[in-house]
Amino acid sequence: MSADKIDIRALSKDALRDFFTKSGDKAFRGNQVYEWLWRKGAHDFDVMTNLPLETRELLQNNFSINHIAVDVMQKSNDGTIKNAVRLHDGLVVESVLIPTKSRSTACVSSQVGCSLDCSFCATAQLKRMRNLNPDEIVDQVRAIDQESLMYFDRPLSNIVFMGMGEPLMNYKNVLLAIEKITSPEGLGMSPKRITVSTSGVPKMIKKLADDAVKFHLAVSLHSAIQETRESIMPFAKSFILDDLAEALVYWYEKTNRRITYEYIVWKGINDGPHDINALVKFCGHVPCKVNLIEYNPIDEQGRFCQADASQIQYYVEALERRHIPVTVRRSRGKDIDAACGQLANKH
Repeated sequence: MSADKIDIRALSKDALRDFFTKSGDKAFRGNQVYEWLWRKGAHDFDVMTNLPLETRELLQNNFSINHIAVDVMQKSNDGTIKNAVRLHDGLVVESVLIPTKSRSTACVSSQVGCSLDCSFCATAQLKRMRNLNPDEIVDQVRAIDQESLMYFDRPLSNIVFMGMGEPLMNYKNVLLAIEKITSPEGLGMSPKRITVSTSGVPKMIKKLADDAVKFHLAVSLHSAIQETRESIMPFAKSFILDDLAEALVYWYEKTNRRITYEYIVWKGINDGPHDINALVKFCGHVPCKVNLIEYNPIDEQGRFCQADASQIQYYVEALERRHIPVTVRRSRGKDIDAACGQLANKH
């Protein structure tokens, strides 16, 4: 890749049309190239066979296509697939294909490393190197879609932004990627099949509501007690629960869509009666559902340990008494470090 060439996927369709017009070609060439890039996922100008050779050479001389490469693919005993994705600048992120009997879900990354500092998450131990570009996010989705077709004979059905990084700290690029994923000119997926998970950035949650996004929102909560949340998610000192609750009310009033809370229960940290009561109370702010997630150890330090099954059951019973939907999620891909919180480029 030449350093003076820009990635052509950074251009809008109108910008592509303008480029061809200024180059003495026909504007509709921009439409053709745009379709090759976003609907067909072309990674090489030479495959654009409905373009004349001289047009392909023009593109080759002026642009690059900085596509990803799946460096390492690992397959779990439970069918989960983890990709180590190498970017054009040599940096690596990870993404995961999670299959069930009826669906294939892509868990994609939005940053190289992470902007936040959750103590229990392997990704948070990595320095944030940079944000991913929209095309790099879309490429992850395409790669997983191809793997789903290859290994499970079905296309991708769902996407969750729960991989490496905090999506709302890469707001513009994540929304541009989702625009490409959901556009009929792109992958054509329904936004109802996409969930963006955030650790809770109130200002950006409000912006999502103002921007009238159509996808679902999940919040990694893990404690509804401010002091406890700060001890496991230090950034929460800047994003307090009262502000988060206000932002979620704003979200619901604007979108009329309920929130999903992701919640890990640890022994001796958030498994007591006061923790349960605090969560039930917090759930009263807006219609919601709760996913109680199995903890996946990231080291041998022992501070974080999976809570006893009895304590998790107390959570379930307390939430059900208040008619709050709750599901206990079992982790997938633990044997290849592909489970929630384990993405850390160990390969």
